Amino acid sequence: MTAHPPLPAVRPLLDPSPEYAKWRAEEPIRRVTVWGDNSPWLVTRHEDARAVLADPRFSADATREGFPGFRPEPPPRKPGQFFMMDPPDHTRLRRVLIPDFTFRRIERLRPAIARICDELLDAMTGTAGVGAAEAGAVEAGAVEGATHAGAGVGAAHVTRADLVESYALPLPSLVTCELLGVPYEDHDFFQRQARAISTLTSGPEEMRAARQALQTYLGELLDRRTREPADDLISRLARDRVATGEVSAPEAVGIAALLLVAGHETTANMVPLAVVALLRHPEQLAALRADPGLWPGAVEELLRHQTVAHSGLRRLATEDAEVAGVRIRAGEGVIVAVQAANRDPSVFADPDELDVRRATTGHLAFGHGLHQCIGQSLARAELQVGLPALFDRLPGLRLTAPPEDFALTMSTIHGVRSLPVSW
Repeated sequence: MTAHPPLPAVRPLLDPSPEYAKWRAEEPIRRVTVWGDNSPWLVTRHEDARAVLADPRFSADATREGFPGFRPEPPPRKPGQFFMMDPPDHTRLRRVLIPDFTFRRIERLRPAIARICDELLDAMTGTAGVGAAEAGAVEAGAVEGATHAGAGVGAAHVTRADLVESYALPLPSLVTCELLGVPYEDHDFFQRQARAISTLTSGPEEMRAARQALQTYLGELLDRRTREPADDLISRLARDRVATGEVSAPEAVGIAALLLVAGHETTANMVPLAVVALLRHPEQLAALRADPGLWPGAVEELLRHQTVAHSGLRRLATEDAEVAGVRIRAGEGVIVAVQAANRDPSVFADPDELDVRRATTGHLAFGHGLHQCIGQSLARAELQVGLPALFDRLPGLRLTAPPEDFALTMSTIHGVRSLPVSW
């Protein structure tokens, strides 16, 4: 049996594993080993990546035999988890969310996202209850060791924090609370479970317990919104989908849980990576400060440059297919290395450079085809609001340790476990 190189398990902080560039140039479709004798094809060019992701002959069903999953045991099929389903189930479940992820609906969430960002920054800096002008002076370093009744009698303003713990992790879970309609009094519970699921310091038992607690809670919330509907996603699922028989109650709960887990991990990891990337490229940050109108395009460039889908998008051929002259046979796995495709020099000039003025049309950070991320508009809104809010409130933001010292998440989603900063 021919030995194939392993899929790269680690990568530098701000770049894909160096093997990807070499393979993309020399053998853009090649075999790699993920575990045992499972050796799927690895696709590294942008054109080929789009071709595979748009081709219905490549299945996303991770329960199929031979699927190049993250471990030998196939995952259990869970109600509502449409990201690992094929049509028609994928189509049926995904379409129930389309009305809640239209551009207009997400735009209506922007004021709530801005409020959440402000509240997190208030808590992080110890300026809750302080007037905006005074808070800005404190955060800029104009007031040293100041105290305010709003921050607690005798309490000094905070000038350092872990950005992951204080901002990046709670931001997407609180936004998801807003989207789903989780009551304010339950936000702390919701955040704790989200954190336990996505934080690598959690053990397997803790993660399982958190998932079960969330499933139970979301089921109870679905029942409550069936009796007392509101203007939120859970209520619309209960009223328009479960009550009509379009989806079952367990499927509705699974859909809600999927939104939390999938949306939480990606945004929570993108925020600190984007911060490090901009602090490491001060000329790019200066351009954004000079022209805030560049932020939407800058977010797209950061998504391209810092593609967090570290382990690729995985598929299984259901029938023979040819991609760029390579015959992929039915039953063979494929891994689409979107982080490599997003650095393809045939599509993006000087792809390893961060350029906030770059036209990034066609990047694959959210995938492509039938399974393109349905929550991409929400993720964009969180980043387009959350990153400027952070840099505006903390103009002196800086890292307190060299990026080389940061502990990486070492999971399927690339990121850092903590990001110590000061201002």
